[in-house]
Amino acid sequence: MIPGSEDQLDALCVNTLRTLAMDAVQAAQSGHPGTPMGMAPTAYTLWQRFLRFDPADPIWPNRDRFVLSAGHASMLLYGLLHLSGVQAVDADYEALGRPSVSLDDIKAFRQLGSRAPGHPEYRWTSGVETTTGPLGQGLATSVGMALAGRWLAAQFNRPDFELFGFDVYALAGDGCLMEGVASEAASLAGRLRLDRLCWIYDNNHITIEGNTHLAFDEDVAARFLSYHWNVLRVGDANDLGLLSRAFETFHRTRDRPTLIIVDSHIGYGAPHKQDTSAAHGEPLGEEEIREAKRAYGWPPDAKFLVPEGVRERFAQGLGARGAELRGRWLELFARYKAAHPDLARRWELMQRRELPEGWDAHIPVFPPDAKGLAGRDASAKVLNAVAQDLPWLVGGSADLAPSTKTRLTFEGAGDQDFDAPGGRNLHFGIREHAMAAALNGLALSKLRPYGSTFLIFSDYLKPALRLSALMELPVIHVFTHDSIGVGEDGPTHQPVEQLLGLRSIPGLLVLRPADANEVAEAWKVVLAQKHRPAALILSRQALPTLDRSAGLAGAAGLARGGYILKEASGSGPKVLLLATGSEVALCLEAQTELEARGIPTRVVSLPCWELFEEQTEAYKDQVLPSGITARVAVEQASTMGWDRYTGLKGRVVGMHTFGASAPLKALQKKFGFVPGRIVEEALAALKG
Repeated sequence: MIPGSEDQLDALCVNTLRTLAMDAVQAAQSGHPGTPMGMAPTAYTLWQRFLRFDPADPIWPNRDRFVLSAGHASMLLYGLLHLSGVQAVDADYEALGRPSVSLDDIKAFRQLGSRAPGHPEYRWTSGVETTTGPLGQGLATSVGMALAGRWLAAQFNRPDFELFGFDVYALAGDGCLMEGVASEAASLAGRLRLDRLCWIYDNNHITIEGNTHLAFDEDVAARFLSYHWNVLRVGDANDLGLLSRAFETFHRTRDRPTLIIVDSHIGYGAPHKQDTSAAHGEPLGEEEIREAKRAYGWPPDAKFLVPEGVRERFAQGLGARGAELRGRWLELFARYKAAHPDLARRWELMQRRELPEGWDAHIPVFPPDAKGLAGRDASAKVLNAVAQDLPWLVGGSADLAPSTKTRLTFEGAGDQDFDAPGGRNLHFGIREHAMAAALNGLALSKLRPYGSTFLIFSDYLKPALRLSALMELPVIHVFTHDSIGVGEDGPTHQPVEQLLGLRSIPGLLVLRPADANEVAEAWKVVLAQKHRPAALILSRQALPTLDRSAGLAGAAGLARGGYILKEASGSGPKVLLLATGSEVALCLEAQTELEARGIPTRVVSLPCWELFEEQTEAYKDQVLPSGITARVAVEQASTMGWDRYTGLKGRVVGMHTFGASAPLKALQKKFGFVPGRIVEEALAALKG
C-alpha cells in the first residue's frame, strides 16, 4: 500500500483520516463520522500545505490557529493531531515527551481518560486551540483570536521584527452558520476587517433532522458579502487543487475576512448509505464501513490502519515547514529581546499569565462617604488605575460602556478598529454572546480581556461564559445594574435569578461587593487569577462607602470570600446577618436596631461564595459559628442557595417573584429590603 506519486500519497493521507474516523466512531458506538469523512480533503490541504504550525511545539506563539467549530467532527482533528505527531504539553507549558493523541487514544474515542473525548477540549488535548461543541462557539471564539493577533502585532511588532502575524482558520458546518452567535461574530469581524480570519463552511445540506432545506435555505454567500467578507466557493470538496487556490486567495486578501464555501457530501465514500443524516449522527455500521473502505481501495477488514508513508508525508509537509518557521521565530525573538528588552519582558509575562511588578500600585482607597458611590463608578476608577499599569488589559462592552463605566479614559488607551489596531477599548456592539466568545479567544491568546453588560443580559452570553470556566480562562465579566435597584426600568431589566445561575457554573468566581473599597479588592482578586473567569456584580445606585475605622473590618477580607464586617457587642453574637452588595449597608442599619434591643448581632459580608467555600473549616466556623442558628441572609435576588449559610432555621430576605417598575425606594419597601424587615426576620429566627 505504498503509493508512488504525490497525488497518491495525498489520497492515502486523506483516506487514513477518513478510516480512522469511521473506525473510532464504530468502536465507540457513538459520535459523528460524516463530517470527518467529507472534510478530510479540506483539512488535509490546509494542514499539509498552508498551516504554520509545529507539531513539536503546539503552543509556539506565532503559530496559525485552527479551530474546529463543528466540534462534533472531533475525530477529524484527532486524526490530524495523531498523524502529524503533535506533542503533548502540560499546563506549565512543558513538553511531556508523548504524543498529544496516540492511536490508543483514538481507539478509545469518547471513553473515560482518552485524549480523544467526544468534543475537542482545550487544556486536555494539546493542539486543541479552544473547546468546541456548542455550535457557533468556535467561530465566534476565532474572531477573538484574530482580533488578538492584530492587537499583538500592533503592540509588539517593530521594524525588522515581525513577531506576530498569524492566521486563524475555523471549520464550520450548517449548524454553526445557523446559530445566532455566528452571525453576531461574522458581523463584528466584517466591521473590524479582520483580514487574517478564514472561515471554512462545510456546505453539505445535512443536519440531524435531515436536509437543511427543512429550516435553512438562505443565500449564505450573499449574507457574508453583506458583512463585508470576501466569499470564495470550492465546488468539489475532494479537489485539492481548488482548495489550495482558495487558501492562496485568502492569503492575498488583506482588507477583510474570508469565507470559503466548500460543497461536500456528508459521509463521502459511503455510497450505499440511504439515510445520509445517519452518517452525521450515528456510526455507519460494519457493512457500510467495509463498502466505504473498498471504495477507497482499503483493506475492508483493517481497523485503525495507518499505512506506511502517511506519518512521513505529514512530517515532510506540515512538520518540516512548522519546525523551520518556529526556529526562525525563536531566533528572531532572541534578537528582539536584545533590541527591545522591555517589550520582550512584557510578552514573557503575558505568556505565563503573570502580572507586572507594581500592577496594583495605583488602585485607589476610597474615603468614608455616607452618600457613597455606585459600584460601577468605583469600578471605573479602579479599572482605569490598573489598566495603566497592566498594558495587556483590554476590553469593552456590548454597546453599554457609558452605563457600565468600563471605558478606558486615560491618554493613549485608544479605540480598537481596523485603522487603529492597538486600541484597548473594544466595541462589540449589541452582541453579548459574540462578545463573550471573543473574550475567550482573546484570553486564549494570552491577553487579559474584560467585557461588560447589564446583569440581566448575562443570560445572552452564558454559553460562552460557561466555556471560559470549562477552559479555565481568566476572562473578566463586569455585570452592572445588579438588582431591582434598576428601578423604573422594571422587571425586564431587573435581575432576579441571574446571580443563582452564575453561581451554579463550576469554576466561576462571582463577586458582589458591598462598597467602593470592596470593589477595589474584588478587582485585585480577579486580576490575580490565572485559570478562573470571574463575574463582578456591580450596582447602578450609590452605595455608602463604609467607615472602616468605626469598628468595621477592612475590605481586604473580600479575598476570603466572606468575613466578619462588624462584630456583635458583648461576649458573642446571638444573631448573624449575612448579605452581599447593596444589602450589606441595610444589615448594618438593622444591626444597630437589634443591638439597641439588647440582641448581640454580627454582620457578615459574603461577597464571593466560591472563595468562602475554599477557606478552612475553622475559618468558616469562625465567621459563621455552627452553634448560632438564628441567621438572616439578605440579597435582592433569588433566595435559592442561601440555605447553605442560613441552615434550616434561618431566614432569607430575597426575591420570590419578578420585580416591578417603580423608583428604588418604593421597590425596597414593597419587597422588604428595609432594616425593619430584617429586624423582624431576626427576631423570628431567634424564636426558632
